[in-house]
Amino acid sequence: MKVYFHYCLYGFTNCYILGTEGNNNQATNSFNLDLVSLPSTNSKHSVSQSSQAFELKEAIIIDPGCIDEKIIEFIERNEYALRGIVITHDHLNHVHGLRTLKKIYDVPIYALNHEIAEHKTVLIKDGDVIKIGPFTVEVFSVPGHSADSAVFRIAHLLFTGDALTSGLIGSTNSSYGEALEISSLRSKILSLPGNYVVLPGHGPPSTLEAERRFNTGFEKRQSVTNKGLAFIKEFL
Repeated sequence: MKVYFHYCLYGFTNCYILGTEGNNNQATNSFNLDLVSLPSTNSKHSVSQSSQAFELKEAIIIDPGCIDEKIIEFIERNEYALRGIVITHDHLNHVHGLRTLKKIYDVPIYALNHEIAEHKTVLIKDGDVIKIGPFTVEVFSVPGHSADSAVFRIAHLLFTGDALTSGLIGSTNSSYGEALEISSLRSKILSLPGNYVVLPGHGPPSTLEAERRFNTGFEKRQSVTNKGLAFIKEFL
């Protein structure tokens, strides 16, 4: 399994392509991770048709904030069969490329919102474990930054959108939303056993252990959380 990273200038967001490497190497639970940026469209790198013809290579896209020639050319050149689009939350800078993508690939959209950018979705909810092609995706609802914010666990990877970034947590519009977000992240994400690679919607990757120890968003807002936590627990 490989993760390909594309930085979207529109909204300064991260778009991820998660792909297998063919029939002989589809261990999606492996803890080996290759995180690489998409090569340039004028790169001389090519894929041998004879060596790849017998291999089924499958992929999903997480948060298509932008879809341009570079991404499409990468999918086609590597002969990926696109199996789905996964949305961490319905903010324009994370879904701006969705209409372009859907014009080219007839694949389902998975989200906690029933409609994204005027496209019907496969509605998912907290606690769901779904199969998208060869990938097993576990869903965690973490409202606060937005009502439909989610974190997706795929093997040892956490795609956290804007809810959790390197050293920070997602911005919210109210102290209630802030307390709800912190409570959800603490109870559902920070409590996960072991370590994970955190792939956020903005900024560099991190690890779950680093966020447990050094994320200042939890420290700064501890007093807010303590005041609202007792009230929020009645509704969780």
